[in-house]
Amino acid sequence: MTLYLDTSSLVKLYVEEEGSAAVRACVRAADVVATAVIAYPEARAAFARLRRERVLRPTAFRAVKQALDDDWPRYLTFDITAGLARAAGDLAERFGLRGYDSVHLAAFTEIAHRAGATASQFSSYDDRLNLAARVIRQELR
Repeated sequence: MTLYLDTSSLVKLYVEEEGSAAVRACVRAADVVATAVIAYPEARAAFARLRRERVLRPTAFRAVKQALDDDWPRYLTFDITAGLARAAGDLAERFGLRGYDSVHLAAFTEIAHRAGATASQFSSYDDRLNLAARVIRQELR
């Protein structure tokens, strides 16, 4: 199974919060874990926010950054090509998504095309994005 993580799910691998155990279980069950390259700066921004809010102490902040850097090469990452950006624009319009959410959905759509809708799974903690991903999977079946 190919698992696609948007940033909200990716962060849960590194910062203990509600849903972290479920995301880790999905990752363990996956053969391939994929995400878009934008997840890296988005995750780093989330870590920095948690540091500013003092949820992450300095040592923990350095540890989560290092863990992400160590793990990053193991993820199948999708670059934002002109084609992916155009597809994301169409998806943003169709589903009422924010810009980077639509990029994640466009990358997942590519995964579902390659791996097959039944062999791919989408993980997000955004209800609107999850609904859109379910629609995409149904359409690809």
